[in-house]
Amino acid sequence: MKKTCLIAVLSFFFLSFDALAADYRVNAIEVEGLQRVERETVISYLDIAPQSQVSQSELDQAFKNLYATGLFSDVKITPAANGVLKVSVMENPIIGERAFDGNKKLDDKILEGEVQSAPNTLYSKNKIQQDVKRILNLYKRAGRYDVKVEPKIIDRDQNRVDLIFEIDEGTEAEISRINFLGNTHYSASDLKDVLMSKESRWYRIFSSADKYDAERMNYDKELLAQFYRQHGYADFRVVSAVAELTPDKKSFILTFSLDEGPRYLVRSVDVYSPIADVPVEDLYEEVEIEAGEWYNADLIEKSVSAMTEELGQKGFVFIEVEPQLIRHTVSKEIDVDFVVKQGPRTFVNRINIHGNTRTHDDVIRREFRLDEGDAFNVTKIKDSRRNIENLNYFSKVDIQTVPVDANKADIDVNVEEKSTGYFNVGVGYSTVNGALVQAGITENNFQGRGQQVSLDASVSQRSNDYSLSFTEPYFLGRRLSVGTDLFYSDEDYQDESSYDNSSVGARLRLGWNYTDDFYQLLRYTIRQDEVKNVSNDASIYIKDEEGKSVGSVIGQTLVYDKRDNMMRPREGYYLSFGNDVAGLGGDEKYFKFDARAYQFYTLADYWTFKFFANGGYIVGYGGEDVRLSQRYYLGGNTLRGFEFGGIGARDKYTDDSLGGNWVLYGGSELSFPIGLEEVGVRGRTFIDIGAIGKPDNIDSRYVEYSSKPRASVGFGFEWYSPMGKIDIDFGFPVMKEDYDQKEVFRLNFGTSL
Repeated sequence: MKKTCLIAVLSFFFLSFDALAADYRVNAIEVEGLQRVERETVISYLDIAPQSQVSQSELDQAFKNLYATGLFSDVKITPAANGVLKVSVMENPIIGERAFDGNKKLDDKILEGEVQSAPNTLYSKNKIQQDVKRILNLYKRAGRYDVKVEPKIIDRDQNRVDLIFEIDEGTEAEISRINFLGNTHYSASDLKDVLMSKESRWYRIFSSADKYDAERMNYDKELLAQFYRQHGYADFRVVSAVAELTPDKKSFILTFSLDEGPRYLVRSVDVYSPIADVPVEDLYEEVEIEAGEWYNADLIEKSVSAMTEELGQKGFVFIEVEPQLIRHTVSKEIDVDFVVKQGPRTFVNRINIHGNTRTHDDVIRREFRLDEGDAFNVTKIKDSRRNIENLNYFSKVDIQTVPVDANKADIDVNVEEKSTGYFNVGVGYSTVNGALVQAGITENNFQGRGQQVSLDASVSQRSNDYSLSFTEPYFLGRRLSVGTDLFYSDEDYQDESSYDNSSVGARLRLGWNYTDDFYQLLRYTIRQDEVKNVSNDASIYIKDEEGKSVGSVIGQTLVYDKRDNMMRPREGYYLSFGNDVAGLGGDEKYFKFDARAYQFYTLADYWTFKFFANGGYIVGYGGEDVRLSQRYYLGGNTLRGFEFGGIGARDKYTDDSLGGNWVLYGGSELSFPIGLEEVGVRGRTFIDIGAIGKPDNIDSRYVEYSSKPRASVGFGFEWYSPMGKIDIDFGFPVMKEDYDQKEVFRLNFGTSL
């Protein structure tokens, strides 16, 4: 009996299977549920003709075709009696209004540009799910990772719905810590200065650098590689860069794993060319790196650029210079060979710029080393990218080459703009100026034209300083920097010289570069000085100068700057020479000359030596003496261990400092880590030495003066604080005169060379 039942069940199963697998004849098609969609549209997607035989697989495919259109939220296909195929559909509604609620960080326009579910389009669950993902990605790029997005549907009549994306933005994911692994030559503090990403601190409230951004972190990897390869580490690489989100999803920990490799000295530098007509001998003059120096990728790139430019001027337009490195790992030396090669015969068709909503196109185009129609050159494109990045207007610069035909190519430039305005405010105390408050606002890309505008104010117990500056970096479309300054200062010299001095005026500036490192500045200054509030017991030489005077001064400065970093130099040197002539109108007539020289050298990557020498000379002409405000004063920042104006000519009876007509001072300094690099503090020791001449118009019988050199030794600290650089020094004179004014402790705000 059981056997008979089993056979019956199996027979029924197989008969049913055969029935499902059998073809079904379609005599007619009925479509139900349509409101807006035409019946013919449904029939076309079914791909089933009446009076035809269809299999179950064909019915399944018809179902998939209809559902894939996105027109329907539900589809049913049912074979009925008499060969009638019934198709029942439920149309997706139309989106009426679309809105965003709760978004404050990103405005509606940004979200609308990313969301595909638009008004008067079909509602689709799949599309809305994709829109939610896009919104989440937008917020992640903005540094918010705990954001929540919930789409809400409000039913309306006529099969329409309103779509609202309810957004809970959460908090910005800040960078709580940045770690480095494998860095043996540079401290974490040094490397953090290199990165664009910064650890979250209270004083970065106006900056987004402490908010995690994946693209910024990728750029940080490039900056690390650039930094190391500028300092001799040709094999450096970033092994990994990981951003770990903390469990509360409110901050990130960035970890960079580094492989520094050895530091290479350049053993030899050579230039080769298989092209007979190329003048190789002339190219050696364009090489900026020399044997015996540390390997520097930046200097190699500059050498390639200079050689390419030189060859282009000689008519070799389709030439490329390729640097080739030969490493000697045992001796840690490297040979640099510049090989001249024949490049492709391609011309620049168009230069297309995208993403600059604020910055004018011409501000970007003028940084290009190529023009439309020029011979295509990879080196010049790299130089152009570097120039655009150095503007510091963009968080991202991407340049792509798009071939047009066999002989032409477009250059597509994609940029992402960033904030170019800065506001700073500081409160502090200095032994020079006492309690002080300083504030300033700077815009480096004024109205998108690349112009620079700044307004600064500093108020202290000793001085008040105000200035307004404007700079046009490309005057008349040329690489000429033109600027103007308006300034006012009021300074208290009662302690040193028993008078106050105010100065108000304007300055016109003109500057240009001969090379990237060698530049010249011209200036014209019209200024009114006033010696005022002269004490009754002040020196007769100061009383004689009480009142106002007008100076009309034209001057220039030549600068050769080979430092690796302008703010915190570790390698290189700086040279400058300037002179001024007063007398083109006004009351003052003098010639003035100034020179400065600085050398920086870092030992074992941590101990930085600075050697410096400064000198100046001023002399009146046409029977005019040099006034107090234009003389040199030695002491304070210029010779630690002595007060400002504490060295030099001094009235025997009033003890007032009278300054001098020439000055020489220099010394050496060693800065070193003290375990506080994380907060930007380093220690230092120094030796200062200097001498100053006396004014021409004084009688030695009434003045104490000696041109003998003075010297001091000491130690101190430098702190790169949120308010700027702060110097704390303890100086002890070892060569001095009895009447010199000493100052053991000195606290100073501001940067200095």
